[in-house]
Amino acid sequence: MISKEMGGGGLTDQSQCLPLHTRALLHHTSANRVFAVVYLCAILALLYHHFLALLHSTTVVSLLFLLADAVLAFTWATAQAFRMCPTQRQVFIKHLQNVAKESDYPALDVFICTADPYKEPPISVVNTALSVMAYDYPTEKLSVYVSDDGGSQLTLFAFMEAARFATHWLPYCRKNKIVERCPEAYFESNPSSWFPEADQIKLMYENMRVRVETAVKSGIISHDYINSKQELEAFSRWTDGFTSQNHPAVIQVLLECGKDEDVMGHTMPNLVYVSRGKSINLTHNFKAGALNALLRVSATMTNAPVILTLDSDMYSNDPETPLRALCYLLDPSMDPKLAYVQFPQIFYGINKNDIYGGEARHVFQIHPAGMDGLKGPIYLGTGGFFRRKVFFGGPSETFELKQDHLGSKSIKSREILASAHHVADCNFESQSQWGTKMGFRYGSLVEDMYTSYMLQCEGWKSIFCHPKRPAFLGNSPSNFHDFLNQTRRWSIGLLEVVFCKYSPITYGTRTINLLSGLCFAYYSFCPIWSIPITIYAFLPQLALLNYVSIFPKMSDPWFFVYIFCFLGAYGQDYLEFILSGGTIQRWWNNQRVWMIRGLSSFSIGSVEYILNKAVEEEQSKRYKKGMFEFGVASPLFLPLTTAAIINLVSFLWGIAQIFRQGRIEDLLLQILLVGFATVNCWPIYEAMVLRADEGKIPVKITLISIVLAWALYLASSIAF
Repeated sequence: MISKEMGGGGLTDQSQCLPLHTRALLHHTSANRVFAVVYLCAILALLYHHFLALLHSTTVVSLLFLLADAVLAFTWATAQAFRMCPTQRQVFIKHLQNVAKESDYPALDVFICTADPYKEPPISVVNTALSVMAYDYPTEKLSVYVSDDGGSQLTLFAFMEAARFATHWLPYCRKNKIVERCPEAYFESNPSSWFPEADQIKLMYENMRVRVETAVKSGIISHDYINSKQELEAFSRWTDGFTSQNHPAVIQVLLECGKDEDVMGHTMPNLVYVSRGKSINLTHNFKAGALNALLRVSATMTNAPVILTLDSDMYSNDPETPLRALCYLLDPSMDPKLAYVQFPQIFYGINKNDIYGGEARHVFQIHPAGMDGLKGPIYLGTGGFFRRKVFFGGPSETFELKQDHLGSKSIKSREILASAHHVADCNFESQSQWGTKMGFRYGSLVEDMYTSYMLQCEGWKSIFCHPKRPAFLGNSPSNFHDFLNQTRRWSIGLLEVVFCKYSPITYGTRTINLLSGLCFAYYSFCPIWSIPITIYAFLPQLALLNYVSIFPKMSDPWFFVYIFCFLGAYGQDYLEFILSGGTIQRWWNNQRVWMIRGLSSFSIGSVEYILNKAVEEEQSKRYKKGMFEFGVASPLFLPLTTAAIINLVSFLWGIAQIFRQGRIEDLLLQILLVGFATVNCWPIYEAMVLRADEGKIPVKITLISIVLAWALYLASSIAF
């Protein structure tokens, strides 16, 4: 390692020698810096070559290639910020006792967000909640809040069932020291050490799952499943005028610490269902609005100084995760400007070769490690432990982490519930600073990235904690259309950040620092990858079909500049991916999906996207076999299939030209580029011609693509 820092502390000399955490620069940092200088020279040479070509002859083709390479140069420059100070950290949980006793741990409020029981199955949300309720953390200091932004009685019913099952599940986990505390994951893992009561617990879980899934399928809560007048009264709030977009706030305390006990007589953590009020006449600000409602509701009930946010399907995979976060949050030597500790998003259920690049290794693992050496990583939307105070103003110069006094009133008391309903009302934020100066920030569909960006602009910092055992595991889309839709929604949100008055490239580089600002600029400008990818997906191919050579000949020295730029960029990307624990096949699929997104979702983003996480059985089987799932006649596929057709035809035509006319010297670079694209298009050809299952590309899309490809060829014959 190049450098090493230690954090930690205590009241004795012994504790001073036992760090809570260490930090070190990665081995390849120096190589990154040297390569950046060399590659910069190559880019400048390439741009110089473009300008020489323009001086000689200014054409539409030469201007388009200059635009493509200028955008590639810009994105490369912003990406270098991640490579200047990448770090790796390690925590020492056993040393935590030198800083604080367990009774002195800060209270923890966990926020879990869901929006639609048909697209985010309630049983999946229940598993996430149960996994964090079973944390190795003082139960009296743990509260779980579930935000149901769809206002569905099905979700409330699921958590009523979960509350009953939790009284058996939590003591079972603690008694037997279970590490996998998500019930679904635990029972699917077929543990080698099956404890005597395991069969009984599994039967209870299966019965709960059947009741919840039956209710979701029928859309009705059977009276046979309602166990008390209190439960019946809770469901009575769903009247005829109650809709997902127009309803009053609903808050239901399902478990209360100090009042409710498990089967062993131990107190249970708080479990609270929250559905904020909504009106069709008011903007609800999506997930950011839901999180802000949870901030206010939790403040009236428990007001814990530490907050963990989780997506509905991102369950806890390590019961000691809160303790890892405390190794930073309780360290008196840490910068008081520390806002949050971010854990990476890791996904389960991804097939062996990750055909959709669903793990997003660069976004969730490589780039956060790069930002960790600067002001800290972005908030990834889930798996972040926040200090509550960061949402209510800029950082102070003193270290503090304590719970504000709330008194001893029950969270079920009329006064507390009335206050909670008041702050969850749809009109509460009117004429306030919520979403601008307080809470999670509004103004972009990517509220996670935008919030962390604005926090860093205010002076806050963050830390990336990446333990060997994943802290959280989530689900990734196994349907290609869903994957592209998810990406295009992000694209719209990212462009909203680019064009706001706090644009990272202007405001961020000045307010935070140059490198951190460039990191945020890289994320924000991701959609502009569509410009060079689209140009390189069509222009060289159309030129080849029209007998036109547009790249330097083999004997021209500029030929080697193009080769170096291509191999250098891909080589560095490959090494980063492999060194971070990836495989060759996953890297290949990742770079292919990067090109696919550039042609589709990056270029035709849409706000009207709602992620559907319910997976059909046959679709899931095809995904596990590594088969791309197209299946629907979506406009998203048209650019992909059109580009695939043009690339294949132009590649075959170029090969024919070499054999017929021997034009290898002037066409080699062009044919290599087209051939590379053609190989990447293999799953598309397969889905267009060879497959007969439901995941194939519809004939309608194929026919339209053939017409578009022919039209592009005719148009290009005029230009060339």
